[in-house]
Amino acid sequence: MAVKVAPSLLSADFSRLADEIKRVEENGADWIHLDIMDGNFVPAITIGPVVVKALRRHTKLLMDAHLMVGEPEEHIGSFTEAGVNLVTVQAEATAHLDRTLRKIRESGAKAGVALNPATPPAVLEYVWPLLDLVLVMSVNPGAGGQEFIPAILPKIRTVAEQIRSRKLATELQVDGGVNRENAPAIIEAGATVLVAGSAIFKAENGMALIREINGAGG
Repeated sequence: MAVKVAPSLLSADFSRLADEIKRVEENGADWIHLDIMDGNFVPAITIGPVVVKALRRHTKLLMDAHLMVGEPEEHIGSFTEAGVNLVTVQAEATAHLDRTLRKIRESGAKAGVALNPATPPAVLEYVWPLLDLVLVMSVNPGAGGQEFIPAILPKIRTVAEQIRSRKLATELQVDGGVNRENAPAIIEAGATVLVAGSAIFKAENGMALIREINGAGG
C-alpha cells in the first residue's frame, strides 16, 4: 500500500499559497497539511479559519488541520465549517480528550490525536475507537525546519503495533524533520502518512520527494 504524503503549508510561500497547493497536487500529494498555531500552546501564530476557507476553494484534496492550540475543543467547528476534513488535536492541550474527539466526529470530520515527543502512547488507551489518525510528532511543535528526533522511531513502531494488534484502520502520521534521508526508516517503522514541509517546498528536487514517498510503501 502506498504511503500518503501530506505537504505542510507551513514551509510554503505564504504569498502564493494557492499556487503552492497546485504545485504539490500536480506532483502527487495526497493530503494538504495545515499547521494551526495560536501563540498559546506554541509560541508561533499561523493561519485561522478564514484563510483555510479561502484555500479550500483551490483543492479537492483532504485537508488535514493539526491544531497546536490551547482548548482545541473551542475551535473545532470553525475549522470544519471552513472545509477541513480531518482535525488533529494535541493530547496535551485538552483536559477532556474523549469529549474533544467525539466533538470532532459530530462535526462531520475525521478525528486525530497528536503526541509530542515526550508524550507516551499510553494516553491513547481509552480513545482508540474514536481515532482515525495518530500523529507522532518527531520534533517539538511550533516551528518548521527542525531536525528529526531519531529516538522517536521506537515510538512509531509501538504505535504501529498497537494499531495492528487492534485491527484498526487508523492512520499513523509522522510530522517533523521528515526528509529524503530518514523517510525510509520512518516508513519501515510503520508510518502510513508522512508530513513534510521544508524537504518539499525548500529543498532542491523537493517535489520529487512526494513521488518517492508515494512509491516507498508499495
